[in-house]
Amino acid sequence: MKEKQKLLVLIGPTAVGKTKLSMELAKKYDAEIISGDSMQIYKGMDIGTAKISPEEMEGIPHHLIDVKEAEESFSAAEFQEIVRRKIVEISERGKMPMVVGGTGLYIQSAIYDYHFSEAPSDPAFRLRLEKEAEEKGPDSLHKELKRIDPESAARIHPNNVRRVIRALEMNHCTGKTAGELRANQLPELVYDTALIGLTMERELLYSRINLRVDLMLKQGLLDEVKYFYDKGLRDCQSIQAIGYKELYEYFDGKVLLSEAIENLKQNSRRYAKRQLTWFRNKMNVEWFDMTDCNDAGKKIAEISLFIEGKLNIKANT
Repeated sequence: MKEKQKLLVLIGPTAVGKTKLSMELAKKYDAEIISGDSMQIYKGMDIGTAKISPEEMEGIPHHLIDVKEAEESFSAAEFQEIVRRKIVEISERGKMPMVVGGTGLYIQSAIYDYHFSEAPSDPAFRLRLEKEAEEKGPDSLHKELKRIDPESAARIHPNNVRRVIRALEMNHCTGKTAGELRANQLPELVYDTALIGLTMERELLYSRINLRVDLMLKQGLLDEVKYFYDKGLRDCQSIQAIGYKELYEYFDGKVLLSEAIENLKQNSRRYAKRQLTWFRNKMNVEWFDMTDCNDAGKKIAEISLFIEGKLNIKANT
């Protein structure tokens, strides 16, 4: 039996401290980092996605950052394909691959044995939906998806007709939502994985999220979003990201700037809660509480002990 490739995975909610810890671990285990964030793939979306800067990378290679134009779509299946290819390339260089991020479905699809193409199909049903989209517009299909599969509808933009139709087709053929189909797959980890999760006392995490939003605004988030707004970029996947959709409402004149900022903070807090729920329910994670930020050295030592025991490796001397 072929030995599984060793892999580090670092997950957790937004603002919990993944980026800083990932750099420490990358240095310690000679790793290259693969971004597990579904929005950091987009060029120009830097401040709003808390993208690591070239200076902060300190020469450590980072992958799947700035690989798509903002108007392009991206899927978990595409992410799975690219990440698995990167893991092979990094390993062949004698480095440790490490996936870091907070997009649960994307990371789950890459490290577990999921097969996106195996769901049954009905070409006649698909053709009928394609005609309906042409005649009535994409919103008609998206409303139906929202009725039968709210989770998929929340992830898929109404104008991404191909993905909306595929989700409806899967439900038509199986009677199950995409989430139910994934749950029934009972997947196994593809790699010999040390799966590390960072958590934090809720009030402290929410305070950090609020402070992060304030910092983003000082760094120029408003100008960053205005650039895409002025380009007319609207009906696409990237602009559904938290931080962009709220400020679009301000530029549209629907809300005051103060309201948009408060909506951004609230949506970020809600997203963090959803992230934690997803990881706890869907993945077998070893959790580390980062609430005591004053004792970072001790926490890194605990995490390192887990990694070395799980993967049977030693840190660089």
